[in-house]
Amino acid sequence: MLTSTVCAAVSAAGLGIAALTAYRKRFLAATRIAAFSLIPIGLVMTGVIDWVTNIVFKPTVWAGFGVLALSFVLFSVSRVVERRRGGIGSRKERKAAAAATPDAVAPAASVPSLGAGRGAARPAAKGKAGQGKGGAPKDDFSDIEAILKKHGI
Repeated sequence: MLTSTVCAAVSAAGLGIAALTAYRKRFLAATRIAAFSLIPIGLVMTGVIDWVTNIVFKPTVWAGFGVLALSFVLFSVSRVVERRRGGIGSRKERKAAAAATPDAVAPAASVPSLGAGRGAARPAAKGKAGQGKGGAPKDDFSDIEAILKKHGI
């Protein structure tokens, strides 16, 4: 009962301020103030204020919130202990398993996507100019060497 009286007074004061604002020819601001001032009385009329006061002032509701908080704390502690103990596999085992799995590659992937650090395939028309001993093409690291020299390495 007291809360509905307070909300009615707040709404009346807000509507009074809205009327003064409208008198000063600031109709947009007056409309906004009136909209905000009608919220408290609307909450009282719908019963939301009574519901909130019943929640706030009942000890059993606060005990329920305490039980929920305890449940959350116990769950969090069990997760932390499981991770530290190495529940479903220790961190080392998970890292080893992640390193052992090869990267996914499409079945019909082109050569440059298969070899991340390799250059594009050279055409065979160059002849033996790009080949080293035994006729095998030698690795061309001149671009990498240029980058390293540029950075002083």
